[in-house]
Amino acid sequence: MTLSLAEADKILSDNFAPWVLDLGLTVQEAGELHAVLRLPWSERLAREGGALSGQALMAAADTATVIAVASARGAFVPMTTVQQSTSFLRAVTGADVLVDARITKLGKRMAFVDITMTVEGAGEPAARASTVYALLG
Repeated sequence: MTLSLAEADKILSDNFAPWVLDLGLTVQEAGELHAVLRLPWSERLAREGGALSGQALMAAADTATVIAVASARGAFVPMTTVQQSTSFLRAVTGADVLVDARITKLGKRMAFVDITMTVEGAGEPAARASTVYALLG
């Protein structure tokens, strides 16, 4: 039982801190074991030198994990990050990023997710992350 895009966007708007909502993330896909979010380019998210900040990419990966797990379970449940590891592969400048979260294991109490962050239209990822989440409800 997956979420509709409207249901996934509602989870996003109802369950995240205002500063996360300020990233402007939108849900592009919500599937059985994945979710794809769009992180729109914004000068406000750029660091010195004009590249998108790593903090914005990490927050987007963390958020995409929640939407992927909620979609896999058919609804939002309380959950929390246990671990996140991120590798930055290339700078992002002036372009939206697609944040593709794929669940590799979903148990009753834990979820393991791999996230690929790619500039829209590019072949190579800009960053990769992996997350482990504790499912609390």
